[in-house]
Amino acid sequence: MCVQAGKRETDKDKPTPCRWNETVELFRTRMPLRKHRCRFKSYDRCFTAAEAVDWLHELLRCSQNFGPEVTRKQTVQLLKKFLKNHVIEDIKGKWGQEDFEDNRHLYRFPPSSPLKPYPKKPAYQKDVIKFPEWNDPPQSTSQENIPVRPVVVNSEMWYKRHSIAIGEVPACRLVYRRQLTEANVEEIWKSMTLSYLQKVLGLDSLEEVLDIKLVNSKFIIHNVYSVSKQGVVILDDKSKELPHWVLSAMKCLANWPNCSDLKQPMYLGFEKDVFKTIADYYGHLKEPLLTFHLFDAFVSVLGLLQKEKMAIEAFQICCLLLPPENRRKLQLLMRMMARICLNKEMPSLCDGFGTRTLMVQTFSRCILCSKDEVDLDELLAVRLVTFLMDNYQEILKVPLALQTSIEERVAHLRRVQFQKSYPEVYQERFPTPESEALLFPEKPKPKPQLLMWALKNPFQPFQRTRSFRM
Repeated sequence: MCVQAGKRETDKDKPTPCRWNETVELFRTRMPLRKHRCRFKSYDRCFTAAEAVDWLHELLRCSQNFGPEVTRKQTVQLLKKFLKNHVIEDIKGKWGQEDFEDNRHLYRFPPSSPLKPYPKKPAYQKDVIKFPEWNDPPQSTSQENIPVRPVVVNSEMWYKRHSIAIGEVPACRLVYRRQLTEANVEEIWKSMTLSYLQKVLGLDSLEEVLDIKLVNSKFIIHNVYSVSKQGVVILDDKSKELPHWVLSAMKCLANWPNCSDLKQPMYLGFEKDVFKTIADYYGHLKEPLLTFHLFDAFVSVLGLLQKEKMAIEAFQICCLLLPPENRRKLQLLMRMMARICLNKEMPSLCDGFGTRTLMVQTFSRCILCSKDEVDLDELLAVRLVTFLMDNYQEILKVPLALQTSIEERVAHLRRVQFQKSYPEVYQERFPTPESEALLFPEKPKPKPQLLMWALKNPFQPFQRTRSFRM
């Protein structure tokens, strides 16, 4: 279950229909209702604010997405959202402007349902990209730029063209050929990546968690192929790199106390100041590393944490959708965090907090948060970053099965294009079973020789019978 705000429309507190409806339905159907008295008057089918906090708090604590870290104060904040959006109303029918507090005030469910309409889900399609027929003319193509199927000019073809030129036979029509362009390849990468993500998440449509139009296919291809030997993304635009002073500070803490790049003298508490420098830089980013656009996609993966292998695969695909500069910053940050946590020589960076807890609390919001942040977003970010720290080496790898499948698809389409464009050359390079039979006829197999030891009792002497002697 997930109770988070969605994309901003007209109201800051307007959640996405999917997760909002799930929470509201559970609350309306399972919250215990009974008779209460208030000021010498009885009210049926209602509940106190404290009872609602108790019940909803326990529900969130048992949720696989939040767990026991949910506080009572955060539950009160969620019930305030319920009151503002008319999920509940006070016993006199007031809502919206009222303030919800953890007390004995009476509330009830309104007779009308506050559920948001679900978006219409299109039918699931395995192949999103549909290529036109090879003989169809491509759209928006001028007559001058029409690609013509090349032909091999032999003597017969030369005479045919010569006769056309002098007007003996009518001219033949142009044959249109669809080429597999770079744009086609990018669309294949985008289509198949999203199809894999949809399959892993088990959704009928990605509309609930992702705006497909905002997915950049160039990001996916760059994140797959433009990487170093260590698997870290290499940026073409150096202006999007981490500042040199931040990168030096991260190397310093990651390799503590062996800081070869560090020229400044160290002093007591030096490592705390270096850590604060890194935290300030990441804390002032305009957008979290996992981006506002992909917030719902990453949150939806949290429901798969019970199935670790499936969750890692889903995170791998989601991370491919990141802008390359975000993916690089995330990779460097996670490597630094993991090394600091494993470094027994690292002094305490904060009094009262363990190193692992400090890492998660310091960087969780700069890694994941929604555009219209609500109280429970922090818990979601903590769960995600904790899982990411434990499995970052696998999560930030390119999913090999996806890469192989897409490359085979592109190679197949190029083979088909080549076969239709140059059938004679294709037949020579890739012979059919019939042509192979003509080129390499099967030789008759020699009959096996009759071996003496294959006979039964070969040296048994001839026995005469009585009938033979007669």
